[in-house]
Amino acid sequence: MTGMIAWSEVYLASTLGILLMNDKNVSERSKIVLQALVRRYINEGAPVASSTVRQETGLSVSAATVRNIMSDLEHRGFLHAPHTSAGRVPTAAGYRLYIDSLLQVDMPDAATFQALQNELNPDKSARDLMQTTSGLLAEITSQAGLVTVPRPESQRFRQVEFLPLSGQRVLVILVINEHEVQNKIIYTHETYEADQLKAAAQLINERFSGYTFDEIKGRIELEIREAKSRIDRLMEDTLSFANKALSLNASSSEDYLMAGESRLLEAVSPHELDHLKELFSALEQKKDVLHLLQRSSDADGVKIFIGEEAGFNALGNFSLVTAPYGDGKKTLGVLGVIGPTRMEYNRVIPIVDLTARMLSQALSN
Repeated sequence: MTGMIAWSEVYLASTLGILLMNDKNVSERSKIVLQALVRRYINEGAPVASSTVRQETGLSVSAATVRNIMSDLEHRGFLHAPHTSAGRVPTAAGYRLYIDSLLQVDMPDAATFQALQNELNPDKSARDLMQTTSGLLAEITSQAGLVTVPRPESQRFRQVEFLPLSGQRVLVILVINEHEVQNKIIYTHETYEADQLKAAAQLINERFSGYTFDEIKGRIELEIREAKSRIDRLMEDTLSFANKALSLNASSSEDYLMAGESRLLEAVSPHELDHLKELFSALEQKKDVLHLLQRSSDADGVKIFIGEEAGFNALGNFSLVTAPYGDGKKTLGVLGVIGPTRMEYNRVIPIVDLTARMLSQALSN
């Protein structure tokens, strides 16, 4: 038993970057009881009785001794008894001790690895990769998957083309980073010919290619003021046109992409529906969720928020398992899985970690 726990701790601490809590005050026998109870509760979702725990652990102690151990764990906040049930269920602190010190993770199987490798294709745009990732996480883990969208400052303008449309309309074809293409129709004060639009695109590409959108915004504002001081009306008009065209990226209000919300409905019990409604409301409002995700982006490896211990009331009976992803140079965002606190952490944690690594590899290529 000791050897397996040690291997799990080394894997979680080094590969996934999870911080282990200080569990020196919890006896080895208490850990074995807690581990058996958490596993049983995750599998069945019902309070676990002392007789079941004794049978699961194989400990050569009396039933009374197991009851005493469970009572001690309850007194210390690792377990609690719902209503008048004779069984016990883990608390957020109980899950935390289990994950940090007792979890034996299962490596993703070959089929999972192949699915991630096939779908996270470097030839896809960054947007498509993120959309694909949220769906893959939901499908593979049977929970809800989410991926934050990189902030504008991490996206660089590469190239723009303009095509005249009927009336005073222009189609903007914008290339971001290496692969992502976005289109937008803008309305102008006058009608432009194709050669005028071509000349404007050439000037914009020469001046701003390779800069972030925040940098471009500042440069355009400065150059417009300089053009006014020189009474260079043509340059001023061109830069104003560029400002309108390149505002495409900044106008996006999406903070993260999510898939598999319906799986949460399938996973919760009837008495948890009110908590789920509160969680859905929080996901829609985004503020608190984004705060948690920001904390994840600053972490090195997998980070786990369990129920109310995250300081986010709406999380309630749910957990959030996250990992940062990047492009090989810097962190771009966070991906993760939301599910009931009794999710299969042994499966979910390594899948989230592997997905973050493979998304990062696709983006860096």
